[in-house]
Parts: sequence; C-alpha cells; structure tokens
Amino acid sequence: MPTVLITGATRGIGRALVSELADDHHLILGGRDRADLRELAAQLPSARPFPADLTDPPAVAEQVAALDLAQGLDGLVHSAGVLVRGRIEELSAADWTRSFTANVTAIADLTRLLLPALRQARGTVVAINSGSGFTSGPGGSAYAASKFALRAFTDALRAEEREHGVRVSSVHPGRTATDMQRQLRASEGGEYREGDYMRPETVAATIGLALRLPDEANIDVLSVRPR
Repeated sequence: MPTVLITGATRGIGRALVSELADDHHLILGGRDRADLRELAAQLPSARPFPADLTDPPAVAEQVAALDLAQGLDGLVHSAGVLVRGRIEELSAADWTRSFTANVTAIADLTRLLLPALRQARGTVVAINSGSGFTSGPGGSAYAASKFALRAFTDALRAEEREHGVRVSSVHPGRTATDMQRQLRASEGGEYREGDYMRPETVAATIGLALRLPDEANIDVLSVRPR
C-alpha cells in the first residue's frame, strides 16, 4: 500500500484528500492539533499522526526522524498554508515573514528532510498552490508573492529530482469552499456563499490523479477553476 504524507490533513482540501486516498493508501496525517490527528487517524483503515508546527524546524525534524520510512515515501502533499492579506502600505515585515515562512520555507524544509525517502520510492511531491500563484491584485501581494515563490520552488525541485525519479506537481485551485475562503471573503468585505465555489473534494480528486498517474508521466502544473 503506498504511503503518503499530507500536511494540513484535518481541514479543507487536506481533509478532503484524506478521504480521497484512505481506501488505497497508508496516510501520514500532518497538523498541529494532536488530539484532532489521533481522532482522524482512528477513523481510517491505515493512518498515523504527524503532529508538528511546520514553522518550527526542530520539531519537524524530530517528527520526521520518528517516521518509519524504511520502504520509502510514495507521496508528499503540501496542503498546509496561511492567508496573509493587506495592502502593501499596511503590511509589516512580520506579515511578509509569516507568509513566506508558512507558504514557502516550511514546505522547502520538510521536502528536504523527506527527499531520501521520496527518492527511494520514486515518489511524487504535490504542492497545493493557488490561482494567486499566477496573478496578484490589491490586498493580495504577500499571499501571491509566496505562491509565486512556491511555484518557483516546484519548478526547480522538478528539474533537480528528475534524475532521482521523483515527480513534482504544482496544483493551482481557484476559489474553493474552505475556511481560508471564508477568511478571504471577510477581508474583501463580501458574502461567503459555499455554492459559489468548488468543493474541496473536487480539488482532492485532481491531486489523487497526480499521485496515481503511471510512472511514465507527470502533471507538472495543473490549474483547476470553478465553472
């Protein structure tokens, strides 16, 4: 059974992906709340928690060291992230640092730690990016800049790891019915209507495709938008 580590596994797209993969994968569930992770893992056929604040490098390294990855790691899905909003005149250095630490640096460091196991299994890395990884607008500079940077990271990782058999996909969902979308609509002063957006399960299905694709192919970049 393939083993996949999913960050942000208890909410939004990450949680939907857990349901998408649960029947035919062993899942390593990443998140900060140990109790929530234990409860979720207990409901699944094959799963274990990976409790860590991804912006705390020593804690992440400790959790990675505790994993049993003797057979390698077949997939790593980066679903955790933060939304930092504000006009440039309003954003502090701390705001920019928070956006890049969670959305870029933490992802790069966790990937680095897991590369030996990914190489062993010729695994797949999927970064859940955003439509903001292609365009930006008023109030979106800090978030979009981090997502542009994440796209640059996946482009470089894909080129570097091709010789090791590791696939890298960058998935860019449009507006999706998640807690982050609620936060975004509130910052925009608009109403959140769940029916206006894609379901997390729809995005999860596209990520499942990237993970299950036969070895001879890779989804480099995939944009998934509401109709």
